[in-house]
Amino acid sequence: MTIRRAPIDAFLLVLILALSGMGLVMLFSSSSIMAEQRYGDAYFFFRPQLRHMVLGFIIMLAASRVPYQFLMKLAYPILIMTLILLAMVIVPGIGHKVGGASRWLRLPGVSIQPSEMAKLAIVIYMAYSLSRKGEKTGSFFYGFVPHLIVLGATIPLILAEPDLGTAVCIVVIAFAMMFVAGTKIWHIAALGLAAMPLLYYQIVNYSFRLKRITAFIDPWSDPSGAGYHIIHSFYAFAAGGLWGQGPGAGQQKLFFLPEPHTDFIFSVVAEELGLAGVLIIAILFLLLVYRGLKIAMTAVDYCGVYLALGCTMVVGLPAFFNMAVVTALLPTKGLPLPFFSYGGTNLLVCFAAMGILLNVAGQSRAAAPAKTARPRSGAAQHQPALAGAQL
Repeated sequence: MTIRRAPIDAFLLVLILALSGMGLVMLFSSSSIMAEQRYGDAYFFFRPQLRHMVLGFIIMLAASRVPYQFLMKLAYPILIMTLILLAMVIVPGIGHKVGGASRWLRLPGVSIQPSEMAKLAIVIYMAYSLSRKGEKTGSFFYGFVPHLIVLGATIPLILAEPDLGTAVCIVVIAFAMMFVAGTKIWHIAALGLAAMPLLYYQIVNYSFRLKRITAFIDPWSDPSGAGYHIIHSFYAFAAGGLWGQGPGAGQQKLFFLPEPHTDFIFSVVAEELGLAGVLIIAILFLLLVYRGLKIAMTAVDYCGVYLALGCTMVVGLPAFFNMAVVTALLPTKGLPLPFFSYGGTNLLVCFAAMGILLNVAGQSRAAAPAKTARPRSGAAQHQPALAGAQL
């Protein structure tokens, strides 16, 4: 099959550039004073983030040019490699532990977080598998169980780190892709009900998670303990008002707000840029999700539909969770804000996902003038929920 490409999707690219540019500025603002105090270098976090951003742009451009059909051939090797890395993380002496969680692998000159890589690996695998199964995705044993087995191999490794937030994120993304592909809703609902005891165990068996639930209900019941994070996030939002204190002028990042450059960077945004800045960033993420769904609906094949949906959720879902956490709409959980929070692996994964999305968009726009029917990927002829939808 000859693969045609249109010029790069300018609207999506502008959204990515705007978010990453604002993210880099806010990363420096939120981390410079802390970095100066702890490490004697105000650019301690900024420099590696800038390097990762440059590398991320290169990865994004490469992913936007290499046809995603080629990527599908690597679905299983990528998945297997990710599972191996996830297993290595929990091996004592190999995984690097920070704050009681072992989520990183320290390699010569680089540190990676395999659980972040797992998001994209699952998206690529699910897109490949669902597109090949076609209308058989509605079958319990053929269309549902194989994906359940893969998730059953991936999720426990992430929970063992422990990292409940990323595990939930991956499950939601996978189930959304399966639902769009035609998996019966009662299969997903039944599994959700069956997983409730496991979720309950994951919460009550870890005292810090139980305290977070209590703090979510009433942060002021433990203001110097479990409620400390969210209370100071409230202070940041309140101090920001409509227009904010100004870039760099926030006070809560001065050793009051825990991890202002990672999990609570959106609170720094609220204090320094105010409601106006918060709304601008939220709207940019909403536009990115909207554009991603539009790309999914016009993809040239069903593999492109699933890839576009999954890659959009890789960025959109953590953004929603992070914003919901810092505004106390969800219990406190350490999920980064894409393009803003400090972290090389997360940043590179986000850029790679956007590169794949740009690839799908380019192929769909190139094929649009001559397209009369959506080409099928895989043996079966089936109709995903997004196909032909209007948004």
